Amino acid sequence: MSEWPYSDEELDQYFSDRSAREEAHSGGEGPSRTFSGLRGFFHRRIADPMKAQAAVALSVIAGLLMIGTLALGLYVWTLTDNVPSTESLEDPTMELATIAYTADGEELARYARQNRSWVPYDSISTPVKHAAIATEDQRFYEHWGVDPTAIMAAMVDILTGGFRGGSTITQQLARNLYNEKVGRAVTLARKLKEMVTAAELERRYTKREIIEMYLNTVNFGGNVYGIESAAHTYFGRQAADLDTLQAATLIGLLKATSYYNPVRNPENAKQRRNVVLRLMRDQGFIETSYYQEHADEPVQADYHSSRLSASLAPYFAEHVRTTLSKWATNEEYEDHPLHGRDIYGEGLRVYTTLDSKLQGLARTAVEEQMSGLQKVVGYQWSAPSPGLHSTSLDDYRSLEPGEDYDPFAHFWESNPEVLNASIRQTSRYDTLRARGMGEQEAIDRLRDKEAFLDSLKTAKSRLGAGMVSIDPRNGHVKVWIGGRDFRTEKYDKVGTSRRQPGSTFKPFTYTAAIDNGYSPYDTLLDSTFTWDEAGAKTWSPKNYNRKSSGKMLTLSQGLANSKNTITARLALDLKSSTVATYANRMGIPERDLEAVPSIALGTSSVRLLDMATAYSTLANGGLYNEPVAITRVEDRHGNLIWSASPSPREALSKRTAYTVVDMMRGVIDYGTGARIRTQFDLGEYDLAGKTGTTDRSADTWFMLMHPKLVSGSWVGFEDQRLTFRTSFWGQGAHSALFLVGDYYRKIVESEEVSLSRKTSFPLVQDYGAPEDTTESDDGSRVGW
Repeated sequence: MSEWPYSDEELDQYFSDRSAREEAHSGGEGPSRTFSGLRGFFHRRIADPMKAQAAVALSVIAGLLMIGTLALGLYVWTLTDNVPSTESLEDPTMELATIAYTADGEELARYARQNRSWVPYDSISTPVKHAAIATEDQRFYEHWGVDPTAIMAAMVDILTGGFRGGSTITQQLARNLYNEKVGRAVTLARKLKEMVTAAELERRYTKREIIEMYLNTVNFGGNVYGIESAAHTYFGRQAADLDTLQAATLIGLLKATSYYNPVRNPENAKQRRNVVLRLMRDQGFIETSYYQEHADEPVQADYHSSRLSASLAPYFAEHVRTTLSKWATNEEYEDHPLHGRDIYGEGLRVYTTLDSKLQGLARTAVEEQMSGLQKVVGYQWSAPSPGLHSTSLDDYRSLEPGEDYDPFAHFWESNPEVLNASIRQTSRYDTLRARGMGEQEAIDRLRDKEAFLDSLKTAKSRLGAGMVSIDPRNGHVKVWIGGRDFRTEKYDKVGTSRRQPGSTFKPFTYTAAIDNGYSPYDTLLDSTFTWDEAGAKTWSPKNYNRKSSGKMLTLSQGLANSKNTITARLALDLKSSTVATYANRMGIPERDLEAVPSIALGTSSVRLLDMATAYSTLANGGLYNEPVAITRVEDRHGNLIWSASPSPREALSKRTAYTVVDMMRGVIDYGTGARIRTQFDLGEYDLAGKTGTTDRSADTWFMLMHPKLVSGSWVGFEDQRLTFRTSFWGQGAHSALFLVGDYYRKIVESEEVSLSRKTSFPLVQDYGAPEDTTESDDGSRVGW
């Protein structure tokens, strides 16, 4: 072991005396060290060893920062493939709801995968913009898309056990616009992509454009996207009309769309709204006095669904939707301007013919009249022989189901197979059968379920109704009521259902006769007969009451009083094919017409919409207009894509049309439709029409013509095993007529819409009424 060169005294002096150490380092004889590498580099150039050590440490730190920055830069560069492209940043796309409007500017329906409507910056109320900035991004106008201060604050919160969002409005917009590229996963990679995208958005758009895009893309819960849809859904108004409290409520909703839902959880929404109001106060957007004055006010929101069932005309809205879809997707419409369009995402604007005020009056009339008629049929089927309780609907309205009668009790007791068949049509029956249960066992099991059975009976015994109105001058559909409740009855009684029209079909027979030289004063015998043709079934048409007068009646009398015998004889003279031809020319599709003798009495099943269209041909002086529901379609920017181009065609001569209409005035003046004048006070109007009833009163109809409004109604059960039970209430004159009559009366009484008293049906120039030849010995056409 080598000898140590220093004594103990020298070592003690070295460690206890700083000057001795400094002397040794500066060349004295004390202990010394030689450094290499980075340390040696600095020690050789810096005399002071402490400064040299500091330089080494700083260099290491700087190097690590440079390496970290380079690594981070390289990592971000690897993410660029997943960042939105320049093109998508400069032209972001998003799904917008197609909105349909009524003819008078009311919103009819929205068709969308995402319920969103875009509104410009100036169409968003100022309180909404202030609330968003105060709550979501207070330094919105100061940062470049990313707010370092907010990020640091969020990191401190996380480290101290709290939580705070650090995303700016621009970062949130990046997620909303480019959800697939940016994503929403809680990872560093996603956050970096979000920041890069936000910075790029700030580089390309102004702050004004960014706040507009943000408020139009953010989700307000469920399928509600954008401030315009949110304003409509929760407050029934436009975004431009939102006040401060409503704005604070909607912006507060963004934190947790279910918990702070103002309809389902108003107290939670109130608390969150007040948080937003305090933030707005702190940012100077509202006065302290305003906050103090309104903080205790409850949240007043009401849900306005965008579902079709919430539309003022859900069946019509569905008809519009299917029409648009047909134009967009069916190959037979490949030349249509809408073909290939996305009707659920392009934000189209669809303008329809419906009149919201007329629709509202019609809906009220249907609801009021059908509630009374429902009691009529419920009472009729409550006992084996209930008799005719009354001929006044008001007397039935005063009855209470369950107290005064048990609705349909006798029907279900006497028709067990109808109930079993109804059970077999339910999903619960299918489920039991799928589990291996036998048919009868499944039926017995469900018959023991009282709640299920009551619900099924109620649905099956619900009396159905449909009503439609058309402007005969252009074919525009003004009212469309396809059923009593779209939520439970999707089957459209106007545009889909086909039922036998009964006597409402008779005008086509009389039109064919007049156009082929018959006069309204020609006579035929009112008596029952049997028609027999080789190879065909015998036919013995009878009047509704099974009675015949045995007299010779004019065609006008036969039509006004709905004599089956007169119409049947006339049809046999004309041939059934002739009747079918005229019905087709006037608006009934050929596919629905079966050219058999009984066609004259309405045995071919037709749509209510087509019947109203055909009657409009008569009311319009013989000119046929195809029914129009959509007048034009525009893109999201208001550019016209398509517009309807009506092309009326002459189906009948004006003389023929006017003559038949004049004959049908008799139906209203003294015939089966006289209640229109006597019960519904419409005596001063030029009206013509026809009642209709089918066998067993399975279907009841009424058609009414005014020169500017043609309407038709149908009342009956979807299951034709259920019918009206008495002959009085089972007539169209005592059921379907009530719907149209009440509707027209409400129009007359309304201050918002009107029905012209002075307007008359188109009169042919130099028209002379057909000569009454009934007193002539040889001038009259007398039938068998």
